[in-house]
Amino acid sequence: MEHVQRNLKMRLNSFSVSNFMVFFLFVLVSCRCVRITEPSLETIETDATIRDNSSSIAGKLFDRFVVIWLENTNEKTASADADLRWLAERGITLTNYWALTHPSEPNYIASVSGDTFGLDKDSFITIPSNISTVVDLLETENITWGEYQEDLPYSGFQGLTFSSHDNSAKGYVRKHNPLISFDSITNNSSRLSKIKNFTEFHNDLGRHELPSWMFIAPNMMNDGHDSNIETAGRWCRKFVEPLFDNEYFISKTLMLITFDENESYSEANKVWALLLGGVIDKSHLNTSDNTYYTHYSELSTVENNWDLCNLGRNDTNNNGNANVFKVLAEKSGYTNRYVDTVNQYFNKPIRGYWSGHKILPGINCSAIGTSDKGVLIKIKNTWCNVRDRVNSSRTSTAPLSRSHNEYVVGMVLSFSFIFIYLY
Repeated sequence: MEHVQRNLKMRLNSFSVSNFMVFFLFVLVSCRCVRITEPSLETIETDATIRDNSSSIAGKLFDRFVVIWLENTNEKTASADADLRWLAERGITLTNYWALTHPSEPNYIASVSGDTFGLDKDSFITIPSNISTVVDLLETENITWGEYQEDLPYSGFQGLTFSSHDNSAKGYVRKHNPLISFDSITNNSSRLSKIKNFTEFHNDLGRHELPSWMFIAPNMMNDGHDSNIETAGRWCRKFVEPLFDNEYFISKTLMLITFDENESYSEANKVWALLLGGVIDKSHLNTSDNTYYTHYSELSTVENNWDLCNLGRNDTNNNGNANVFKVLAEKSGYTNRYVDTVNQYFNKPIRGYWSGHKILPGINCSAIGTSDKGVLIKIKNTWCNVRDRVNSSRTSTAPLSRSHNEYVVGMVLSFSFIFIYLY
């Protein structure tokens, strides 16, 4: 043993700067990452001028689904706001609607992808391109989609924040833009061009070119995050009330207004939510629905309405967390699940990929969703029956996107080589 230690010491002493440089260069080469070039602003702007076929595809209940999220408010506080009460008289209040976790951002990404992926903070993240979203489900059936973000400087903007020059407060924030965090969106100029600002919302409304699926987020003042519930309620009524009189917008629309999370992290994470729209029968106006729902219900409801495949994640309602909104379930014949929420809180993040577990959760390859269909084929082809899994363990995970893949493998090879040389 003493001989081995002495031999190793001699080798370390002879390890010159030039040797180190050789190894350093080897590390750089081995750890190469395939850099995916983001679409240029010019390309995004060009794509934004291309008009989608705005003809609606009929669903079982609605032809258009609109989601508006406000911020960080306890259910009782929101239900007491005068402007939100005015809106509630014109819709169905969902009295058992739950956010999924804290803080804000994981709720946003979960609502479009079916998982929080262990995110436990509001940060600048990019989710690998093999993670699919509601966009993949919609585009497969030629259903148009779009996002409208207040104070977004231009379509496809990927920055962290943006404020108007005459206001020092934060306006637009990336963490409230659910789709911008996904590489499957940002690596595609056509998809990026569909993430627009409020000016474009009013332009699309006036041209009768609104998409069939929409996510709408006001800025940090109007959503109540940097202000209060009175500001958020006032903005919401001012934005929505004129739409009641727009037949093009309202007639075949179901609209959900809700909050990303509650304000009190120590309490159960239940939030105020309301359904509005021309598809709601007059007999249901100013009523309430105590069916258990979460943000995953936004996905399952869309899938049920348009007979879509599913993502193989928490959108499949295998545990009741993705019940379909009752106003649709009664029409489609879907049976929701009862969930006992006595000991439920949803006020702590679940550990995962973004909180120290460097493995992406896999999908349920055999999942049947709320439309009685299976996982979207292109998603199954990515995640199921994968031969050479890197950074994964059998059916629970699948390889990261290519750039992440090569980085992980390169690091292992490089440091193994250094160890062998020294020994």
